[in-house]
Amino acid sequence: MAETVGSPAAAGEPESGQHRQGIRVQRVYTTEGVHPYDEVTWERRDVVMTNWRDGSINFEQRGVEFPDFWSMNSVNIVTSKYFRGALGTPQRENSLRQLIDRVVGTYVRNGVAHGYFADEADAEVFEHELTYMLLHQVFSFNSPVWFNVGTESKQQVSACFILSVDDTMESILDWYKEEGLIFKGGSGAGLNLSRIRSSKELLTSGGTASGPVSFMRGADASAGTIKSGGATRRAAKMVVLDVDHPDVEEFVETKAREEHKIRALRDAGFDVDLGGADMASVQYQNANNSVRVSDEFMRAVENDGQFGLRARTDGSVVETVRARDLFRKMARAAWESADPGVQYDDTINDWHTSPESGRITASNPCSEYLHLDNSSCNLASLNLMKFLREDLTFDAELFSKAVEFVITAMDISICFADFPTETIGDTTRDFRQLGIGYANLGALLMATGHAYDSDGGRALAASVTSLMTGAAYKRSAELAGAVGPYAGYSRNAEAHQRVMRKHAAANDLIRTYHHNDIAVHRLASRVWQEGLEIGAHNGWRNAQASVLAPTGTIGLMMDCDTTGIEPDLALVKFKKLVGGGSMQIVNQTVPRALRALGYQQEQIEAIVEYIAEHGHVVNAPGLRPEHYEVFDCAMGERSIAPMGHVRMMAAVQPFLSGSISKTVNMPEEASVADVEEVYFEGWRLGLKALAIYRDNCKVGQPLSAGKGDRSENEKTEEKQVEYRPVRKRLPKKRPSETVSFTVGGAEGYLHAGSYPDDGLGEIFVKLGKQGSTLSGVMDAFSMSISVGLQYGIPLEFYVSKFQNLRFEPAGMTDDPDVRMASSVLDYLFRRLALDYLSYEKRAQLGIFTLEERNAQVSGYDADQAVDNDVELDTMRSTVDYSAAPSNSASEDEQRVGSSTELLELRLGKAADAPLCMTCGTKMRPSGACYLCEGCGATSGCS
Repeated sequence: MAETVGSPAAAGEPESGQHRQGIRVQRVYTTEGVHPYDEVTWERRDVVMTNWRDGSINFEQRGVEFPDFWSMNSVNIVTSKYFRGALGTPQRENSLRQLIDRVVGTYVRNGVAHGYFADEADAEVFEHELTYMLLHQVFSFNSPVWFNVGTESKQQVSACFILSVDDTMESILDWYKEEGLIFKGGSGAGLNLSRIRSSKELLTSGGTASGPVSFMRGADASAGTIKSGGATRRAAKMVVLDVDHPDVEEFVETKAREEHKIRALRDAGFDVDLGGADMASVQYQNANNSVRVSDEFMRAVENDGQFGLRARTDGSVVETVRARDLFRKMARAAWESADPGVQYDDTINDWHTSPESGRITASNPCSEYLHLDNSSCNLASLNLMKFLREDLTFDAELFSKAVEFVITAMDISICFADFPTETIGDTTRDFRQLGIGYANLGALLMATGHAYDSDGGRALAASVTSLMTGAAYKRSAELAGAVGPYAGYSRNAEAHQRVMRKHAAANDLIRTYHHNDIAVHRLASRVWQEGLEIGAHNGWRNAQASVLAPTGTIGLMMDCDTTGIEPDLALVKFKKLVGGGSMQIVNQTVPRALRALGYQQEQIEAIVEYIAEHGHVVNAPGLRPEHYEVFDCAMGERSIAPMGHVRMMAAVQPFLSGSISKTVNMPEEASVADVEEVYFEGWRLGLKALAIYRDNCKVGQPLSAGKGDRSENEKTEEKQVEYRPVRKRLPKKRPSETVSFTVGGAEGYLHAGSYPDDGLGEIFVKLGKQGSTLSGVMDAFSMSISVGLQYGIPLEFYVSKFQNLRFEPAGMTDDPDVRMASSVLDYLFRRLALDYLSYEKRAQLGIFTLEERNAQVSGYDADQAVDNDVELDTMRSTVDYSAAPSNSASEDEQRVGSSTELLELRLGKAADAPLCMTCGTKMRPSGACYLCEGCGATSGCS
């Protein structure tokens, strides 16, 4: 097992002539003489993870050991993602004990080696406490820790990186290389391109510069290539440009222009679904883009003033623009393509603890880490629901002590960590940036009876965040007394102390409303004052302490209902069961919330039963309308308004060293002016960074109804007299119809396009995961049938050939006209016959509608038949499901593989979320990226 011990300077060893003593550690969770492993019941489970769409096995490891209270989902995530060693070999980890021991053991040994603990007894207490907290899902380190610590690999512990690039070709090429190395390790990076001269400036040779946007193409292609080189997640990167850069308008419109290209490709029939084969020709898709706006610019927007764009070489004004026009272009581009976001430069640097060492110019890909160029940050997040007592009070004292343990461990990791470049390693060891955060805020607020968008909810969130950062900096000051402040502290001491006072002053401005936030705020105030006193004497060990990260995979590891600062996605969730199978459940926080609001057990049961059936609380029996807002979610019948998300971010921002990974979701009908309002209010309310996403603004979405027809952009050929069939192409505009269907539990979509003068001309069938063999075969089949129809092959010929064809899936359908189907093709051509063939032709084939069959039974003519729809639920109740596996869910539940898909089923419309590239289920939002509940994969954030 490889271990590295940092140099004395890097480790914060006392300077010559000084004597420091390590910290004392008190037990909080554990009992002396009893190991945490001996206090839980362990059991063996089999982990078999399949692709939801085609049933193939993605991962299999049997007999893994976990505590009995860990969910099957968390067991799957940890086993498949974090256990090290080759599958099938003795070296493969097979128990959570091995994983925790590997990580905690490395931390404790390095803590002892670098003088963190007063004696061996303190080290043992620390080891037991950290083990208990990980074992009981109280907190989790970020993914690189679980991947690398204690293995033979490099000990990379950081998930977030910020790079830099200068106005030289050598620096630009170094940027490509460094970014690639970070992507290879599964992490993400961001940087600011504003030092690169604009395309409106001259080179020293006399030619015109290319400008930063041109160099973005090369970096984007590199990220796309490395992404496809075996990684299970896309490369994550952030590109920032200052608002006064002469190329800012070109930068702002890059993704919007590409979105127009995607639409044109889609309409021409190319595969532009997320991960589609033809998406490779679309540029700038591997990065999040943000404009770094200044107070000067925002005031010009506010006052409708002019704003100067300045040359990078000498600072002269190259062009003067109307600020509101540029701001409107930013908002319109975001409205069209979700990019660019905004970063508020002056606010960011006003809270900068180390300004004498350089400005903060960029962020990591999700915008929560904001500090010096060529630096990194390792993350850890606490599960807030672990601090909610049975009486629904928040245990602030326990939370504060837990923060002290976690921040200590995080700082130890910098002593032995490896970094992708020497420069990043030097900066990180000199400033020791950490990012402690939390998950499950949305669940905590709901469980305590607070609406997410309410003064009380924001007060509790602000108080908890203030206590977290205050406790982290207090322990940082204590560590500075034990092992020394960070190397850059002496140069930045005055600025660091100023920022600490700003945090404490913001804490004093919190207005409390409830016994929970009152108690938390009272402790936070005391912790800040104690931390200021200790820090004034010792300095601080860390230049940065806290951020709010997406907590995607590690949130699943901790069995969190909500990630980061996000509200709940929906009230009904999709849950995997230990014995196999799955079921839908009402969130466990709902009953706790109802108890907090004063409802009796009988009322709670009735309301929960209503939510299980309807998916929302509107008109739930006995639930008072004034309590509806407590159960508002990110999506669904009652979704939180965009400004509700902004106000929550503003409530907690003053108590974070960095920023917040969060995207403000906006409805499809939102206007460009609405985006402008969100961006402007973000500046006015003191946020550091903000991004929006408008529903359905992007074309490259999964499960699209069809790929379009390649003939749309081709001119209609004139009929020619030839001795061979002539293809009658469809015009660019033609009637079409889409039918969703299920056959034997398999779900699909049939898109049928017609000639304007009647007659079927094309079909497209969507069945199976994009890129799967089944999907490819159905695409080829659809094209073959479509071409045949256009060459004049009668539809009734196809119907006669394909009806009654037998293969799986087969069985019940959701179509009352075709109750049973012997195969998908049997159903499809019966449906097409019903929709496009005359009664006489269908009669010859024996295909009738429900009304026609009823009329025949009743002795009436078909045109006299009355509506007599069959209640499908009644039909299904007569079907024998005895062969179904145990723990099988209802038919609706069998048609979905994630909470997002379950929500789609209830809403009746598709959610804008990508399909997981690993297991095929639909992902859900997690901060500024997406998370797969099935396998723990993320779209770019650890």
